[in-house]
Amino acid sequence: MKLTDKQSALRDAQTAEKSTRLLYQESRLAQKRLRTLLKFLPDSVFVFTLDNTVEYINPAFERIFGWTLKEIKGKNIRFIPDHLNDQAKQGMKQLFENQAVHDFETQRYTKDGRILDILINGSIFYDEDNLPAGQILILRDMTIEKRMAKSNKIMFKISNALHQYQELGGLIALINQEIQKLISVEGAFILLADESKDQLYFFSAQYRDLESENKFKKIRFPADQGVSGRVYKTGEPLIIPDVTKCSFFLQRVDDETDLVTENILSVPIKLKDRTIGVVSVVNKNHGEFDNTDIELLSMVTNTIALPIENTRIHEELRKSYEELKTLNHAKDKVINHLAHELKTPIAVLKASMTLLLKKFKALGVENHLIESVLTRGQRNLNRILDIQYEVEDLLREKDFKAYNILNKLLDACKDELTTLIETETENVDIVSRVHNTIESLFGPTKIQSRTILFDKYLTKQIEQLRTKFMHRTCLLNLQMDTNVSINIPTEILDTITKGLIRNAFEYTPDAGKIDITLKGRRNYSELIVKDYGIGFTKEKLYLIFENYFSPPESINYSTKKPFDFNAGGRGFDLLRIKVFSEKYNFKIWIDSSRCSVIPKDEDTCPGDIQLCQACTTSRDCFNSGGTSIHIKFQ
Repeated sequence: MKLTDKQSALRDAQTAEKSTRLLYQESRLAQKRLRTLLKFLPDSVFVFTLDNTVEYINPAFERIFGWTLKEIKGKNIRFIPDHLNDQAKQGMKQLFENQAVHDFETQRYTKDGRILDILINGSIFYDEDNLPAGQILILRDMTIEKRMAKSNKIMFKISNALHQYQELGGLIALINQEIQKLISVEGAFILLADESKDQLYFFSAQYRDLESENKFKKIRFPADQGVSGRVYKTGEPLIIPDVTKCSFFLQRVDDETDLVTENILSVPIKLKDRTIGVVSVVNKNHGEFDNTDIELLSMVTNTIALPIENTRIHEELRKSYEELKTLNHAKDKVINHLAHELKTPIAVLKASMTLLLKKFKALGVENHLIESVLTRGQRNLNRILDIQYEVEDLLREKDFKAYNILNKLLDACKDELTTLIETETENVDIVSRVHNTIESLFGPTKIQSRTILFDKYLTKQIEQLRTKFMHRTCLLNLQMDTNVSINIPTEILDTITKGLIRNAFEYTPDAGKIDITLKGRRNYSELIVKDYGIGFTKEKLYLIFENYFSPPESINYSTKKPFDFNAGGRGFDLLRIKVFSEKYNFKIWIDSSRCSVIPKDEDTCPGDIQLCQACTTSRDCFNSGGTSIHIKFQ
């Protein structure tokens, strides 16, 4: 059956209507999908016409840049930074030439004045006549990503440099340069605290040129003044967008330098327990300071706080060490000078006292009191001479000025003196004796190591010393291996053995005991001098090789003889031996326990076990305290 023209036209109309409806529905669905896509797209979409008026922005644009579509539609927004106008024109030219632009890096302002790093991808869109109608751009916010990448790069550079600097100046100058790049500012300053004066001072200034920087380094101000002072005291970062509106801004810094501060960000440099300084950056090059800048700068200060403090402590220690070396050198020179100056008059006094005794005897004057006074004087002069010799050994230097002068005088006058002596006395060898005396008192000694049979040497040494300690009632036990040889100068070994034995007696009460043990081993020899005396307190034992400590009572110097109980105790002997050990390759160490009856240094021992109320027998004393000194010869 044939359709009429009318029916055919109706069917075509229905078909067209259906198609149109389907197209409309599809268009509406596409628009809905597009709106949904634009609504949830995380990147900003910006559509504008050829005259640069806004046609559309998506919600992401509103969220990131701050403008709403309602307030800017049909308007031309100026969010291109002035310093990037030429770059924007070049990008637009590239867009029209290629109909698209890909991954174009630039920056744009937000509504509130912040500047964002963005990546642009865009294309031209066309009208129904296929003519350019405008541009559609997708702006991806790369600010945090780029700043983190920049921050990581700078932090890596700073971290890599931390171990290379032992002086604070070079380290902080490098850090300051990187801070200036990181935050993009006109000036960056690191201020450190002088806690003793409660002041802040510019330790490093990164600004214009060296001349400008030096002006800042002359400035100090109270630690509670200015923006930096406020941050130092509160320990909290602070942004001042406009310093003209800040009541506590310290104008003095600008007045004394060529800085013109417009805005400032300060962040504290904090350790766990305190703030040690402040980092301040001024005049941001583009935009205003924001929380991102605070986070970046805080990350830097958290990283550098401990290295700065450690480097500062190291530098202070180094300076203190240099000062100490200078003072120590001066001290040595003074001690050397005093030791030399003491030696000559003491030797003269000693000789004069000996001469007085001879004169009294020659005149037939027998006076026990006078003899006692002169003997006591000679004994104490000998002690002073002993100290002088010990000081020389400790300083490892000797001054032979007196020796040289006296020898020259004697040589120059030898013939005249010999003639006079032969005329006045029969003692013709007196000049030689004077020369020998000068040699023994003042002459340098050539010290050379030699092989010594230690057991035989020690036996002989003890016999020579026996006359000096035979008045003591201490028991001396010897236990020595035979054929023990060591290589050392005899003069040094004399000092070691005499010092150790004398100290043992002087720290041991009467009726006490002293053990001297010599061990000969394959690779070493060991001398042990052990007394069962009063022992050292922990404090004195700790200081024994580090410091001079005084005897219990200085009156003992004049009232007691060497080897008497409590007669010495100067501490020089052991320190002197320690010095020798470093030079002649032997080791010395001490084991000691203080007598429990007299635990403190100020407590006194009666000096005789029989007089000690805490001791029933000598064994009680032997078990109470004592000291072992070990010397190991390699």
